[in-house]
Amino acid sequence: MDASVATLLHTAGTRLAKTSATPHLDAECLLAHALQTRRSHLFAHPEQCVERDTLRRFARLVGARSQGRPVAYLTGEREFWSLSLKVNPATLIPRPETELLLEQTLYFVPTAARWQLLDLGTGSGAIALALAKERPHCRITATDISRPALAVAGKNAAALGIANVEFLQGEWFAPLPGRRYRVIVSNPPYVPDGDPHLDTGDLRFEPQRALNGGPDGLAMIRKIVQQAPAHLDPGGMLMLEHGNDQATRVRDLLSAAGFSGIQTFRDLAGTERASTGRFAD
Repeated sequence: MDASVATLLHTAGTRLAKTSATPHLDAECLLAHALQTRRSHLFAHPEQCVERDTLRRFARLVGARSQGRPVAYLTGEREFWSLSLKVNPATLIPRPETELLLEQTLYFVPTAARWQLLDLGTGSGAIALALAKERPHCRITATDISRPALAVAGKNAAALGIANVEFLQGEWFAPLPGRRYRVIVSNPPYVPDGDPHLDTGDLRFEPQRALNGGPDGLAMIRKIVQQAPAHLDPGGMLMLEHGNDQATRVRDLLSAAGFSGIQTFRDLAGTERASTGRFAD
């Protein structure tokens, strides 16, 4: 028996309210995916009857979401900086708060710049591809230790028609001997081992290697800060996302490594979310 869009959204939203903080949004995203349409279509046509095959597909999606599986993995995509990106369990799910890191990087890179930029731990390619789109004369290199993640990033670049990005496999700077950049940007793992958040929500299903930052959450940030000077042009900038309680320690790491002009930026909620430093060789 067919059911209307409005009825399905109400029923699914009620069911997902038991396990999701955004049940109605989840239901809309999943139904739009099942119908292969946009969420705006659902609002414009609440009376539309949904056929049986689509109903079954939607029911499977809602069932998986009710078990905690991330919406982004169920639909296979997530928007970042107005870019529609493919994602899967090999990649971290891009998050809106990371757009602060991108914004600050774009403030530093002139529109007409022809610089070499580096994105460490690119995952789905979110930061690298957004930089490449906004600064088309720059050349962006993006590294990741995960070959499956790089495969996703490469497909995203191809789908978006972005050609000024080079993807290389390896941990942090390992694939880049002797290469230097004007800007290095990274959203590295920074969740401390054993943090209870790792066992809740979407984080349970995301690649742990992209989340776990060691005992204090700073193991990867520490490594990047220590190795970055050998890969920065004189006056180059290192831009890092970090945890909301890590800003002071990240600033200390940058200072100890010889960076100056160190700044921390807050997101719209007032949380210290990203820090930067300039390296003068």
